[in-house]
Amino acid sequence: MQENFKEKINDKAILITGGTGSFGNTVIGFLLKYNPKRITIFSRDEKKQFDMRNKYSSSLLKFVIGDVRDKESMGTVMDGIDYVFHAAALKQVPACEFFPIEAVKTNILGAHNVIESALKYRVKRLVILSTDKAVYPINAMGMTKALMEKVMIAQARRANETKNNDTILCGVRYGNVIYSRGSVLPYFIHQIKQNKELTVTNAEMTRFLLPLVSAVDLVFHAMTRGENGDMYVRKAPAATMSTIASAVCELFSHKKGYKEVGIRAGEKMHETLISQEELLRAENQGDYYRIPSESQGLDYNQYFLKGKKPTGNKFLSYTSENTKRLNLEETIALLKTIPEIQEELKNWKNKYG
Repeated sequence: MQENFKEKINDKAILITGGTGSFGNTVIGFLLKYNPKRITIFSRDEKKQFDMRNKYSSSLLKFVIGDVRDKESMGTVMDGIDYVFHAAALKQVPACEFFPIEAVKTNILGAHNVIESALKYRVKRLVILSTDKAVYPINAMGMTKALMEKVMIAQARRANETKNNDTILCGVRYGNVIYSRGSVLPYFIHQIKQNKELTVTNAEMTRFLLPLVSAVDLVFHAMTRGENGDMYVRKAPAATMSTIASAVCELFSHKKGYKEVGIRAGEKMHETLISQEELLRAENQGDYYRIPSESQGLDYNQYFLKGKKPTGNKFLSYTSENTKRLNLEETIALLKTIPEIQEELKNWKNKYG
């Protein structure tokens, strides 16, 4: 974790929308160490808030029931906030495919409400959390996340043009977070417990593998260094689905292996974190890429008559196909570092020896 973030968070008020999810549960553990003034968890699920309240039992945590779709409810929690992590979203690809208007309401209009409220109350910094599915999107979830990014960038551009420097708006984009809610690994382990074959859509499909702690580190990086309209990506390795399934089978000594069931609607063979067009202007920052927003402003002549010479990679986007590819041994080693998998292995060994 970045040491200079500790100074920034000291005695500051933080708001996490959708804060009862995987990201919120992880980031709170770090934030509580940094002596914040308070952390407000804003979400719709009272049961998850109840569980989180009991888990942390901290007077620094404030829990508020509300919905980002409701602009008025955002106003009740934004006053006095210094930093916002916007994690609230509909994230399940099938659910968004069946109910795309609901995804629009939460992922686009909800994000707009959060951003507008942050600007109104002069929040210092707001970081939106996006996904690799927003790049060259083929499903409703990715499309709505892509438009969420565009909403943030447009508002950041407007702030720059009006010289409103009170609030910095930026974002992060990451791929498959290992063992987060909705990821495939908890499902694989559930199938192992039922003594079933693991179901893989396509063995040669690739996915980024990012530990949740690295996703939190990416958000801290954006919060610390982000400028208006920036998007940040953390470099991550990837593995094929056959490698991931085989690694889980080996870890749990599961003899039934896996079977292919075919690619589902809305799935890609390979995910993209940075498009080819974005990579032309992206800045390599070691473990991260910074993607500055296009800065033509609202002068349409700038769009139609002027361009910019590319300075980056002219041929490739940054994908789960061309990033570092983990083999079976490397994937097993990575999975062993994940606390949730460590706990599952411990319970498995206690039960089966």
